[in-house]
Amino acid sequence: MRDVSISVCPVPPEQRPVNEYQELQESWFFSWVTLEWHQYLRKLAWVWGWSWLIFGPVAAASFPPQKAMVQFLVSGGAGATLMLTLVVTRLYLGWSYVRSRLTSTSICYEESGWYDGQTWQKTPEFQAQDLLILSYQVQPLLKRLRRTFYGLALFVAVDGLIWLCL
Repeated sequence: MRDVSISVCPVPPEQRPVNEYQELQESWFFSWVTLEWHQYLRKLAWVWGWSWLIFGPVAAASFPPQKAMVQFLVSGGAGATLMLTLVVTRLYLGWSYVRSRLTSTSICYEESGWYDGQTWQKTPEFQAQDLLILSYQVQPLLKRLRRTFYGLALFVAVDGLIWLCL
């Protein structure tokens, strides 16, 4: 991204929406959404699998695998899906925050601390740049996260139907 001088934009660099977007894109956790589909799904499967370390023993205590294998799998899978849903929700909230900063016509920022908040109206150039980033970079990521939520909801619905059929 281009760096605009301080005289044009008084917002500290780390609080500019473009730089907040770049920070998320480069971060270990939030960059998961930017990966190719198969890599992204592998990360989610990794979280779901590790969540079984927590929810597997809980499910086994309630439904011993030797006696009630299907109930054990359904309840353990539901618990692991809950953990995965929390992870995807955190991803969504982070990217939504950047979306709101990019769509806003003004930027609220702090010069040196919480007590000196300021607001700066974006120039048309900044607005155009932010809207381009939003349209071509952030919106597709949010769409991917919404699809992930739909997939998780479908998984939970199927899990519930299996439970009801038992």
